[in-house]
Amino acid sequence: MKIACISLGCPKNQVDLDVMVHILLSAGHETVADLGEADVILVNTCGFIESAKTEAIENILEACAYKQQNPELKVIVTGCLAERYRSQIEEEIPEVDAVVGCASNKAIDTIVARLFQSENHLESYGAKKDFPLGGKRVIGTPAHYAYLKIAEGCNNRCHYCAIPGIRGPLHSRDLADCVAEARWLAGEGVKELIVVAQDPTAYGEDWGKPGSICELLDKLNKVPGLEWIRIMYAYPERITDDFIAAMKRNEKVVPYLDLPIQHCNDTILKNMNRRSTRAELLEVIGKLRREIPGITLRTTLIAGFPGETEEQFEDLCNFVKEVRFDRLGCFAYSAEENTVAAKMDGQIDQETKDRRAELVMQIQTGIMAQKQAEKVGQTVRVLCDGIDEESGLYLCRTTGDAPEVDGNVCVSSEEPLYPGQFYDVLVEDSDLYDLYGTVAK
Repeated sequence: MKIACISLGCPKNQVDLDVMVHILLSAGHETVADLGEADVILVNTCGFIESAKTEAIENILEACAYKQQNPELKVIVTGCLAERYRSQIEEEIPEVDAVVGCASNKAIDTIVARLFQSENHLESYGAKKDFPLGGKRVIGTPAHYAYLKIAEGCNNRCHYCAIPGIRGPLHSRDLADCVAEARWLAGEGVKELIVVAQDPTAYGEDWGKPGSICELLDKLNKVPGLEWIRIMYAYPERITDDFIAAMKRNEKVVPYLDLPIQHCNDTILKNMNRRSTRAELLEVIGKLRREIPGITLRTTLIAGFPGETEEQFEDLCNFVKEVRFDRLGCFAYSAEENTVAAKMDGQIDQETKDRRAELVMQIQTGIMAQKQAEKVGQTVRVLCDGIDEESGLYLCRTTGDAPEVDGNVCVSSEEPLYPGQFYDVLVEDSDLYDLYGTVAK
């Protein structure tokens, strides 16, 4: 069968899809980019917050619309939305042929076969402890970078978050298995390895070995062929002296961290069931900047959490001005069903939440514009991702730019630049997200 894939959401979802694609190819199917050519459209969904659910439903409906021109088309929904809203998807979108929970991904070839043996409206789920952590995969990203999923689920139990209900408790992947996959990826030409999990800094806690991320970084650093290792998320309360030391001693680990802090006000943090205080956040950020000069720090914040007063919101704005993160995203609070926060008193109207999130982003815009302008005149080392056909500029990234998340260094060059190769670039101009330059002579 010809199978088209739509993957939404986080890098962990991309890894899940990579594994499913390998299973489907091994079963004799082929993948196609054009939805109109497909016998099967596989929609791998995110279901984390309201905007992600809306995007997932729009993509499911778009896939189902192709049935008008091809009545034999099968639409399969997988991923977090499928795990979270099991029977509701088929009830509300009866055109969907199968709903497959994350723990049943490994049976995707069997599900496709059953659909073409005249079975319909299939549902398949498994226990959350059986969520796949690894497996043979097809690299779905550009050939020179890839994600390594080191754990599933989460034990943090933040009151706004639906992830533990969707993906279950923390389940860390065997260390040797992680390293073996990293070696395979490097052998396939991957230069940048991006370590992902809901909370990579919690890796190994479920074995009773907190801090195992440090041992993992030591082993990954020795993998031949890898040049950059990026840890995508790090929870502030787990950024220990040992963790900072592991980042420093392993030269392939890039000076970049995403700290999802969500807020700074002590009362709000407590109500969110976060484990840090404002003082502790400032301490860990200060320590990272002292110990790892030039580190790029990004974060995510939530505006309009239940009960957030104007004074507490102002506290958040002042914190953003004080800390001056390199990158920042602020989201209006989304009340997710079956979470503690959704049942809290003091829910805030959408208009106020949106206004507050926008105000934080306005503050950050000024900070980012200034930080970007400061890079003009510097020579930076970049990894080339490819060329933008429209502008003719090569799209590259520094260690401070995660793919699909941060900006680019847009390089003009008469000589061809090659994806997966490193270059030194003189920065000549900047805008809010991107830098512009030429290859340094």
